[in-house]
Amino acid sequence: MTHPTGRPDAAAPATALRAPAPGWATEADVVVVGSGVAGLTVALRCAAAGAKVTVVTKARLDDGSTRWAQGGIAAALGEGDTPEQHLDDTLVAGAGLCDERAVRTLVTEGPDAVRRLIATGARFDADDGTGEILLTREGGHHRRRIAHAGGDATGAEISRALVEAVRTAGIDTVENALVLDLLKDGSGRAAGVTLHVMGEGQRDGVGAVRAGAVVLATGGMGQIFSATTNPAVSTGDGVALALRAGAEVSDLEFVQFHPTVLWLGPEAEGQQPLVSEAVRGEGGHLVDADGVRFMQGRHELAELAPRDIVAKGITRRMQERGAEHMYLDARHFGARMWERRFPTILAACRAHGIDPVTEPIPVAPAAHYASGGVRTDLRGRTTVPGLYACGEVACTGVHGANRLASNSLLEGLVFAERIAEDITAAEGPARPAATAEQPYTGAPGAPGEAPLLASEARYEIQHIMTHGAGVLRSAESLARAADRLESVHDAAAAQLRRDGKTAEPGVETWEATNLHLVARVLVAAALRREETRGCHWREDRPARDDAAWRRHLLVTLRPDGALDVRSTDSEAFPPPTTPRTETESRP
Repeated sequence: MTHPTGRPDAAAPATALRAPAPGWATEADVVVVGSGVAGLTVALRCAAAGAKVTVVTKARLDDGSTRWAQGGIAAALGEGDTPEQHLDDTLVAGAGLCDERAVRTLVTEGPDAVRRLIATGARFDADDGTGEILLTREGGHHRRRIAHAGGDATGAEISRALVEAVRTAGIDTVENALVLDLLKDGSGRAAGVTLHVMGEGQRDGVGAVRAGAVVLATGGMGQIFSATTNPAVSTGDGVALALRAGAEVSDLEFVQFHPTVLWLGPEAEGQQPLVSEAVRGEGGHLVDADGVRFMQGRHELAELAPRDIVAKGITRRMQERGAEHMYLDARHFGARMWERRFPTILAACRAHGIDPVTEPIPVAPAAHYASGGVRTDLRGRTTVPGLYACGEVACTGVHGANRLASNSLLEGLVFAERIAEDITAAEGPARPAATAEQPYTGAPGAPGEAPLLASEARYEIQHIMTHGAGVLRSAESLARAADRLESVHDAAAAQLRRDGKTAEPGVETWEATNLHLVARVLVAAALRREETRGCHWREDRPARDDAAWRRHLLVTLRPDGALDVRSTDSEAFPPPTTPRTETESRP
């Protein structure tokens, strides 16, 4: 199988997580890591084509980020709407950095992909009389094109349908398993993964799944910040694995902060309840403590402007008023609409002592979605042969500098189908080689092997990133974050050199180490991009600079642990190869 975006001399894993040697192994044609809409769609399509598939997921099959998606899935399904209009809205939201080829693929293949999802068993809300799918609007959309299910439980319904289909198809699954590193054969091609199963049974502890094609669908990295809408499992494992395997990542500085997350107090940490954009799509208003609608006049779409603009508007108003949050007022919906259209949000608010029927909801931005990730071509192929990525872990070029609301589920669906088609092409996936190389798993202190970070480093990393690389960024805050991340690593490295000891291998130390690597990349890219664009807001560089920065940043991890940060020559994404323009030393 040809690989147009990868370099044939792809390096062996630059580093590897310290872990015991695999105690068990199994084989498949395809191993899919992740069980959201992207991962399960790949698995179902590959299995239907006759491939032997193993799905590896960090918790249960239905515990990924897809389950938490409230708003819906965007596609030009309504009367008068067209893929071209959907494309235009996506390009505007992406602030000049979308790959138009990727967006056109998304919007033209999207409607039929949604219909196939319905055929798989997903049930979307429909008009009782006509049976037509009900559509709503969200930020950045000029048309009603968001299909939803259960009012505000779209992700849960999609997850239910796909999980049921996977189980019906008898696809092999490994639940409660954290993926560790990529296996490669002697030519540098992906040949499977190592993983750790958290439990007891036939497959427990560290093992390996050998496969001719590896698909990363591991979701996001929201846990890199103190407050996020992402579940606890979203620790950037897929991006970290890809970096260690020598793959390129792109645009990681573009982390979208959802404008309306339920504010639970200044000390709240971890996953926070999301208040869907669809509440604003149905007519909810953003107001300050005096009831003033502050988004009016800031953008033609007011509360329905793209998410980066609304998040900035809320943050600016908070600064102006010296407030910790703003309010989302939808009291005019009435009890019946809240109960029918937004039952999940209503229950979450009431569980925290807030009744949206009678009072405004306190909201503030929180980390929500990574627009960047492991860079791929239009078939989901990464720069490592045999390694694919789709969903939030990938950077297809669709989202540019800021994801358009409800394009995420559609991206996962469309590009998952493309990956499955590529893998199951006539020549089929390459079989894993009998001599597949494994990442180093020897004794601590081996040359070139990085230390594991203690589990408590997770909270330090989150604090560093929230204060240095959150909604508001500057050269000063980012440099301070880089220095503090360097200190976290240096303390662990010094202990390794001095005592030959590092943190004990385990889920919490592997996650902390993954978060640290992803944090380094994000900060390096954010420091390099000296402008404000999309959801990357530099206070010291408040203007968008198309002449210098309408281009993408590509990052790879060198075997010595340093980061190579380089830019493309234009907004074209992704070019097959790019000249190296800068090396950023290890923090």
